[in-house]
Amino acid sequence: MTAFNTVRFRVKPGRDQEFLDAHKNVAATWPGLTHANIIKTGDRSYCIIAEWKDMDACVAARPNMIATLNSFRDTLEDLGGGLGVTDPAAGEVVLALK
Repeated sequence: MTAFNTVRFRVKPGRDQEFLDAHKNVAATWPGLTHANIIKTGDRSYCIIAEWKDMDACVAARPNMIATLNSFRDTLEDLGGGLGVTDPAAGEVVLALK
């Protein structure tokens, strides 16, 4: 069953391009990734939404995702509320609408 993960970020002032550039090779370094997009949700706020062939592929890619995160972690601001610099969520598709 197809799975998705999403991660919310807030980038430090003036570091947006570094943040975006750090994601340019995710297709090569995240095995099992079907599709991914980064959307800008506000001033210095972004969310990555990634589609995986299944939840096992998403879970298996976590070390690679963390390695990618570590390459740009210093560009991120703490989100507050005890979250740290990311707000991740993942799961299998339970209803495909279109």
